Amino acid sequence: MATLQNFEELKVWQKSRDLCRHIFELISTGKFLRDFALIDQVNRSSDSVMDNIAEGYARLGTNEFINFLTYANASAIECKSQLYRAFDRSYITKEKQEELFSIIEEIIKMISSLITYLGKTGFRGQKFKVREKSP
Repeated sequence: MATLQNFEELKVWQKSRDLCRHIFELISTGKFLRDFALIDQVNRSSDSVMDNIAEGYARLGTNEFINFLTYANASAIECKSQLYRAFDRSYITKEKQEELFSIIEEIIKMISSLITYLGKTGFRGQKFKVREKSP
């Protein structure tokens, strides 16, 4: 973790970006096009996963990062719930639903692992490291 230079290097952020691409492709075609409310919700929840990971990383504090990772986790679960609704409305096939669920479950596991890792480190965060060195 300490060797990362930016949030783009986080595998969980990269996987979340992949989810966003899949969701955008999905909502840009077919029956989905007429359900503006669900389009907005599923797009925003998938966007929120990657955005909260990035924002948490940028906070430079371990506890704040963990907090934003929990938001990202909740957004991933929200996205999954919305995909159930998309399936129930026959906007997506069972195969597509399972493919997206697999990506979401991987993201959830990655977030959980990162939270566990961060919780076990004694590092409080970069912003505290800078402050501790100041007179």
